[in-house]
Amino acid sequence: MQDPYNSKVIALLERGVKIPAPESVDIDDRVDIEKISGNGVVLHAGCKLFGASTVICDGAKLGYEAPVTVDGCFIGPYVELNGGFFKDAVFLKRSSMGLGAHVRAGTILEEEAGGAHTVALKHTILFPFVTLGSLINFCDCLMAGGTSRKDHSEVGSSYIHFNYTPNQDKATPSLIGDVPGGVMLNRPPIFLGGQGGLVGPCRIAYGTVIAAGSICRKDQTEPGRLVSFGTPRASAVPFQSGIYRNVGRIVRSNLNYIANLKALERWYFHVRARFVSPEFPAPLYAGLRKTLESAIEERVARLGQLREKMPESIAAYKSLEKANASPLLLRQKKEFYHNFSELHGFLKDPAPVDLNPPVRDAFLKKLLAGIQRFGKDYVFVIQSIDHADSSMGTAWLQGIVDTTVARALNMLPSFNRSQ
Repeated sequence: MQDPYNSKVIALLERGVKIPAPESVDIDDRVDIEKISGNGVVLHAGCKLFGASTVICDGAKLGYEAPVTVDGCFIGPYVELNGGFFKDAVFLKRSSMGLGAHVRAGTILEEEAGGAHTVALKHTILFPFVTLGSLINFCDCLMAGGTSRKDHSEVGSSYIHFNYTPNQDKATPSLIGDVPGGVMLNRPPIFLGGQGGLVGPCRIAYGTVIAAGSICRKDQTEPGRLVSFGTPRASAVPFQSGIYRNVGRIVRSNLNYIANLKALERWYFHVRARFVSPEFPAPLYAGLRKTLESAIEERVARLGQLREKMPESIAAYKSLEKANASPLLLRQKKEFYHNFSELHGFLKDPAPVDLNPPVRDAFLKKLLAGIQRFGKDYVFVIQSIDHADSSMGTAWLQGIVDTTVARALNMLPSFNRSQ
């Protein structure tokens, strides 16, 4: 009689993977079982694994609450994916997602970050400890803040990051916290109250609390503020798509977001690489860098798609405003359209913008001392760095952000002026 089990399932059982219902688990032929640990990994009923790049590390548990489909993901130690669909994403140590998750390309959950049930993510980066409630759509954003599982940034249930505009573009990434401060794991948490939303692109400072039920449409750059928005006044006014009256703010927000991702790339290159170990193996590190690279490519591509809309936007704006058209706004749109080729080349250039090696190296020296003293537990070592030394690291990364944005804006001179 034909064996009812997939041959790869049999191989995983032989490696020590716990599969309570082998007949219901499906392993695609492309999956390299050598990349799946046999140490404490559990695949519950209904699990399906696809993709030659899929990595599953020690102690990971898949499908406890509902079937799980994994395709090309990098799953770190003791990660729990309890139900849903996961593709081209990275999950670092002890991160987790509840049932009904829908997690797609460009997503990174760092240590102990996670979401409850029915959460959708795509091109989302969550720094350690960041926690999402239930029934959330949180694509195209980066969120940091918090110092531990008891002091973490949180998104309340039934929250949405609005990442698609009536002009049919997605140049809408929101930066909730930032990279230079967030990686140090010593910043105040951010709270986005439930039954609310954030209209991208937005920037939210550390310590911000946005009250439940609020829709935030503006940057909140002053830290430590409680923000509440009431119900908008009822209105019905003419609307014409494609006008882009705030193209300056949109482009500057996108450039700042991309610059933060480039700073994160340098952090992964110089810092994360030093933590490669049995609990952070080289394939997981490679997947982390590859996924971040795809996140940068996505943001540059979305900015390019916005640029393609400028000729029609200029014509529509002139037709609507006629003699009242803003010369500065028209100049910004033309400049963005005509200068984007140079800007695109700069943003896509893999060469790092890192002009302060002495500060970087001084910080890395302190980091190495922490590794030698405490071992390769990433969170513990970063938290052990004192404030003065972490400030050096923040200054190094902020320099990358500031330099990247400044060089980009030099290619768009009119964007340096208020719109």
